[in-house]
Amino acid sequence: MDKSERVTLLSKVGLFSGLTPAALDLVASIATEESHEKGTTIFSHGAVSDKLYIIMSGRVRISRDTSGMAEDAGMDDEALAVLNPGAVFGEMALLDDVSRTTDAHVDENCHLVVISREVFEDLLFLHKDLAYEVLWSMVKILGSRLRETGNELTFLSASSKF
Repeated sequence: MDKSERVTLLSKVGLFSGLTPAALDLVASIATEESHEKGTTIFSHGAVSDKLYIIMSGRVRISRDTSGMAEDAGMDDEALAVLNPGAVFGEMALLDDVSRTTDAHVDENCHLVVISREVFEDLLFLHKDLAYEVLWSMVKILGSRLRETGNELTFLSASSKF
């Protein structure tokens, strides 16, 4: 995938969709690519959280180990999401260095665009305008997620499921 294709892909990712073309070009310049075979694990719960992933092809299952939970009724792994091309996962890795809270398993051979937190932080340090654009984009995303969570809690409370 060449740089212009990466720019196009990044422009469709929520975190980067509001960035200017120049900013997208900068982010695309630090993106790398990885391929993983079916059945492999990209990361596991508790691992260092240091990369954001965008699926170009294939499928990834995000799950959580539930073997220690009393109510799991014998299931060891709960699928939280099955992600297809265009999906993004691991984006919190760009914001903090808290360990992973889920596992990411390859369900179908996949090709990923990857952005490393360390390289991304260096880029933001060198380009303050880009840092401002990314920060503003993240504020919008977090605000939206907070509203969604509030709506879900209201629904659960109203339906006596909370």
